[in-house]
Amino acid sequence: MDVDADVDADPDAGALTARFVSSPRGARLARRLAVRRMEEWGYPPESDPSCAVALVVGELTANAVRHGHVPGRDFRLRLGLAKDAGLVRIEVCDAAAAKQPLAAPPSAYPDGESGRGLLLVDVLAARWGWTPREPVGKTVWAEVPTEPVEPTELGEGAI
Repeated sequence: MDVDADVDADPDAGALTARFVSSPRGARLARRLAVRRMEEWGYPPESDPSCAVALVVGELTANAVRHGHVPGRDFRLRLGLAKDAGLVRIEVCDAAAAKQPLAAPPSAYPDGESGRGLLLVDVLAARWGWTPREPVGKTVWAEVPTEPVEPTELGEGAI
């Protein structure tokens, strides 16, 4: 097993929980593990649900590394499939309680090199948010649909 991840994964049991070193490499490993679990759940890597989960996991874990890093502390990823609800719940926990995500995604910064990640999460997730984590830190979560979402109120002439 890779030294950058501690995995408790049983596809038949449902949820996947893994702890990763708080580094860019740890974030990449988390995204890859999420795609593999989606495939085990019946969503091929090229499917829309798998791609959406990969993007959201990538963004949330990158944020945990960049904004939630506490020296000597790992971050944790949890994926759960709620087949009846048509959702994959993603939870990323870090140890930085003081650095909380915004209540809503920031407006786009057209000239900036960053600042669009939560916009991406907001578009791909049915809902998302964060909660404090005991004894320390926070959990940022998102629920990604596994079924196509009907477009809402397409304008006249829209295809």
